[in-house]
Order: sequence, then C-alpha cells, then structure tokens
Amino acid sequence: MSKLYVAGETFHGVGAIEELKNLKGNRAIIVCGKNSVKKSGVLDNALTYLKEAGMETEVFSGVEGDPSINTVLKGAESFSKFQPDWIIGLGGCSSIDAAKMMWTFYEYPELTFEDVIKPFNIPALRQKARFVAIPTTSGTGTEMTGLAVITDNEKGVKYPVVSYELTPDVAIIDGNLCKTMSDRITANTGLDALTHSIEAYVSNIEDNYADVLSKGSMEMIFDNLRTAVAEPENLTVRQNMHDASAMAGFAFTNSWLGIAHSLAHQLGGMYHIPHGVANAIVLPNVIRFNSKATNRFEDLATVLGKQSAEDLAQEVETLRADINVIGSVKDFGVSEEEWTKNLKYIANNSFADPCTGFNPRKPTIEELEQIFQACYEGVKVNF
Repeated sequence: MSKLYVAGETFHGVGAIEELKNLKGNRAIIVCGKNSVKKSGVLDNALTYLKEAGMETEVFSGVEGDPSINTVLKGAESFSKFQPDWIIGLGGCSSIDAAKMMWTFYEYPELTFEDVIKPFNIPALRQKARFVAIPTTSGTGTEMTGLAVITDNEKGVKYPVVSYELTPDVAIIDGNLCKTMSDRITANTGLDALTHSIEAYVSNIEDNYADVLSKGSMEMIFDNLRTAVAEPENLTVRQNMHDASAMAGFAFTNSWLGIAHSLAHQLGGMYHIPHGVANAIVLPNVIRFNSKATNRFEDLATVLGKQSAEDLAQEVETLRADINVIGSVKDFGVSEEEWTKNLKYIANNSFADPCTGFNPRKPTIEELEQIFQACYEGVKVNF
C-alpha cells in the first residue's frame, strides 16, 4: 500500500488568490523576491486578503534567483522574531523553495544544512506554523511537492532538499498571477514543467496517479506553451500552463525525477544557467540515454502522435527552438577552457545528486560526463 502525497488543499483558477482571506490564524509572513510581485500588485493583493482574514502581516523580500543558504538562515531569524503561524511563499520557485527552508530552520533552529540535505531527514514540521505556496511562474510545481532547491555559493552546487514534510498545506494556482511573466521566463519555466512530466513518467518508481498526471501535463504543455509565450495576456492559456505545472509537480513528488535534473542542478550551480534552460538543454540527450533501459518514452511519444523515444527527443528540441531557448551550454557563453576544467567535478556531483537514484537507467560517472559533453556542444549523445 502506498501513500499519495499532495498539498493539503489546492485552489486553482483565475482569482484563486482570494482564498487567503479564509485562512485562520494570527500572524502571517510572506516570503518573496525582489521586485516583480510588488510591481505587479500581487503582493499588495495578498496582504489585503490576509488583513481581511484578521492577520498581522510581515514581508521578507529579496530572495535571489538561486536562493542561498545565507538567505534561508536570515529568513529563519526573521521568522523567529515575528513568530508567524502561517508562512506564505509568493513568487517564483526561488521564493517558495527559500520559504520552505526558512520554515524548517524556524521550527528547528538547531539543525544544520548538512542535516537537511540528507534525503527525507527533516523532522515533523507544523509545530509552529503551516505553509501556503502561491506560484507566479508556471514551471517548478513546487507548490505541490516535498522538494526545495538551495544553492551553496561557496561550492557552486545546487542541493535538492527532499522531504514530504515540505509539501505545502495550501496551494493556490491562479493563472492571473502569471500574465506579467516575460516571454523568456514563460519559455524557461514551461520547459522545466515539461521535464518534470517526462521524468516523472519514466522514473523507476511506478505510480498510477503520477503516470496519468505526467501524460496529461506533458500534453497540455505541448498544446499551450507556444501560445503562452506569444500571447501573455491569454488567461485561458496561462491557467492551462499553471495547471500543467502543478500536475507535473503532483506527479514527480510521488515518483521523483531523474538525471536531467541531476545534470541541470550542476549547470545552474556552477554556471548560473536558469533551471528551465538547463533542463531543456539536457533533456533530449537524457531521453536518448534512458531509452536503452525503458520503453516508456514510446508511451509519451504516442500522446504527441509519434512513435519512438527519438521522436520524443526531437519534439522537445523543436519546442525548445520554437520558443527561442538555446540548445547547448556553449550557447550560454561558457568557454571550452572553463567547461573542461569543471567537467569531472560537475559529473561527480551529478552522480551524487538524489535525483540520480530515481533514474530508469543507472549511469556511471563517465556516462554522465559523455552526456554533459554532448550537451555542451549541442550534439546527439551516442552510446
């Protein structure tokens, strides 16, 4: 018998953010980025609804694109002073992931970062507060997952922190909050969600719910992402992409991810390649590598009217090009000298990444190097 993991309550649809006024509590703290949710008016709306709920509020802002350990610890210190009983991650994945980890250290200040990066090692949360996730980008699905990604800037490594304790109590999936996203961010985050849907389906953990949601979210992304990039004010398409992202998150928090994410975490940590871009660069070659060990890519190809794993890899490449996302690490501006210097280091870190354990084909470090090299050059991997 298995347990299904999902946010405790999920509200989706245009206008769903109004559900904040129905929260019961005394104090709420909002964690957000630097400017976007303020400029868009989303932050002010959230504060208004919380005040309608009778809550005292505070804002911790300034979370960077790749949230760092230092930012997390500063946030936890702020929480300790304010003593919130609701924590609200508002914004892109960085704000929500940072808020999840601030929550952890708020409840358990004695923990170290080394403690929490061990998979499923976070003690029971909700001793002091509960958690609301309100994404304003359609990509990570973090509002549905027990995952947070935090960067160690000193080591140049992104760590996926994995624990079902981090699964939000409430997820608000409101497509209206995404209409101010730029075409670049829309493209990048959409490709992140696509990677989640594909990797969740081929994971070595079989889950019927994840399978259906993976297929459904993948189909929705192929049907909607190009339009979302081209027509940012189209709320139907925005909501479809927001739902697809949440569905993919629901899928992978139950079946987890694979080496596309293991590789992408390193490209982000070392070279600061945006996560969705990094996933989009490596995904086609990861499909090719993993196709030697599973026929599940053929299942996904049929959803698109195609037949083979190679067909699926090419469909990803076509979508990537159609929405103007680069196809190689070299295109991001990483020099050959810098790449060669760090290749073994990032391959070793990818091998140790928790996502590698859920991959359908067990790679060697040397094979990860080969995939990395092909993705640096923008050519097909050949095994």
